[in-house]
Amino acid sequence: MTEMAKNARDLSTAAWRKSTYSNGDGGNCVEVCDAHTAVVPVRDSKVPDGPVLTITARVWTSFVTSLKSAPDA
Repeated sequence: MTEMAKNARDLSTAAWRKSTYSNGDGGNCVEVCDAHTAVVPVRDSKVPDGPVLTITARVWTSFVTSLKSAPDA
């Protein structure tokens, strides 16, 4: 069994949550799934059957924290 297959998660019934920073006209939409404690699956809401990026919870927390502390462009 490959490492990817061993670490695969069944996301077929996942409840996805759209980012509050996604715009309302269908563009730039990022969704996350909060159902897993160790990882955060992330996908493009415009392509729900497309690839899912899985990020460790620690790295995701660091990423979100850095976004919140960044000055608005």
